[in-house]
Amino acid sequence: MKSSKGVDRLGSKSGDIVKIDARGVYYRELNAQLRELADSSVAKVELHNVYGQRYIGTDLDRPIQVDIYGTPGNDLGAFMDGPRIIVHGNAQDGCGNTMNNGEIIVHGHAGDILGFSMRGGKVFVRDDVGYRVGIHMKEYQDKIPVVVIGGTAQDFLGEYMAGGVLIILGLNLKPDEYHRANFIGTGMHGGVIYVRGQVHDYQLGKEVGVAELEAADSATVKKHVIEYASHFGQDPSTILQGKFIKLFPRWLRPYGRLYAY
Repeated sequence: MKSSKGVDRLGSKSGDIVKIDARGVYYRELNAQLRELADSSVAKVELHNVYGQRYIGTDLDRPIQVDIYGTPGNDLGAFMDGPRIIVHGNAQDGCGNTMNNGEIIVHGHAGDILGFSMRGGKVFVRDDVGYRVGIHMKEYQDKIPVVVIGGTAQDFLGEYMAGGVLIILGLNLKPDEYHRANFIGTGMHGGVIYVRGQVHDYQLGKEVGVAELEAADSATVKKHVIEYASHFGQDPSTILQGKFIKLFPRWLRPYGRLYAY
């Protein structure tokens, strides 16, 4: 049945699936509809014909699933606190900006500054990501943000990272091919980056140390790789056969000396 312009409501009141044609719908109107549906305890919303609308899912704080068909614009899931967003395609810049909780799953590639200031929740990207991914990621109270990238990244991966877990799998790289990013972990002073594959020393920020995985690291990687594989129909055992290294901050306050007398 049609409940309003461009909205199809299917199912019972407690288990609704709502389909919205987002073609030409301004992002503020689209988000208002999402908030109204979340407040009405709708379980799942499908957004069709999404063409670059920004801020989809901003401030949503209910356990609702939003499936996006198309390409959402910048700041997808910004300040989100609980929902699951699944993008059946690519995502633009700023995905998961200051996200507090929930999941964003991208069946394609994503742009720059993914996970910017993210302090909780999880983001899974099937393919590549852009520049400055994981910048200012931080842990907040008992929250540990997680970003898993199936492909590779551009420069400044994990820049100023203060907490959380960032995993880059390089599944689209050839066996002898190195990751592309330079300045990895520049300014990093917390959290951890796990890299499957190879990087040169010159690609790392001066604050970054390199180590083999210990038992706790391997358990963390295995847990999140299994979850990544479940989202994208891949075999986690094949992924886990690859060689991983651990990147960690050598100092907790890399710029503290600039302000000390």
